[in-house]
Amino acid sequence: MNVFITGANRGIGLGFVNHYLNQGCNVWATYRSDIGGLAQIDDERLRMLQWDVTDDQTVSFLESLALPDRIDLLINNAGIYGPKNGSGQAFDTVTAATMNEVFDVDCVGALRVSQLLADRLKAAKGVIANMSSKMGSSADNTSGGCYAYRAAKAALVIVSRSMAIDLAPNGVRVITLHPGWVSTDMTNNAGLIDVATSVAGLTKVIANIDHYEPGAFVAFDGKMVPF
Repeated sequence: MNVFITGANRGIGLGFVNHYLNQGCNVWATYRSDIGGLAQIDDERLRMLQWDVTDDQTVSFLESLALPDRIDLLINNAGIYGPKNGSGQAFDTVTAATMNEVFDVDCVGALRVSQLLADRLKAAKGVIANMSSKMGSSADNTSGGCYAYRAAKAALVIVSRSMAIDLAPNGVRVITLHPGWVSTDMTNNAGLIDVATSVAGLTKVIANIDHYEPGAFVAFDGKMVPF
């Protein structure tokens, strides 16, 4: 199986890389600038690619990467939180620049990558898994704040749903994921679960994608996330 993972140099992305390599898959792992934990992996089935999901790449860029003709699974994991200081995403202080930066990475980036890899996914009748967050759930928002991150992750749920509908005739299935509150750099290692627990659950959800409706928003434990 050919697996393509964005934001794969650390945290959950790196966990996905290790999982699918252990499953015997060929893995294409992207990073923006820092190769991070990928440098510690010695496996001929791993290909590391520098790819910033905010760049508007072309078909010629893809050709330069020598990607396979078929991609069975695309995991759009690349994402940023934005300012971690609470005031940076508060109602009185969040800026348009912050909103646009986070939205570009967390939502538009997933769409860009999916558009570029669409023909390869169609050829394999593959799966697209978009990494959102329960913080993008309107129903779950009882504390406010975090304007940029919440909005971008909410938008990604809608984008995933549209992708699921539009790509269904080509046999491509799409799902949206919530990884849980995971101990990573993004959470300052203050999460409730570790990367291994999150990835074990997420990969099980992906493997059972046909049990969910197209574009469903599903947590790592297999439960639906209200939107």
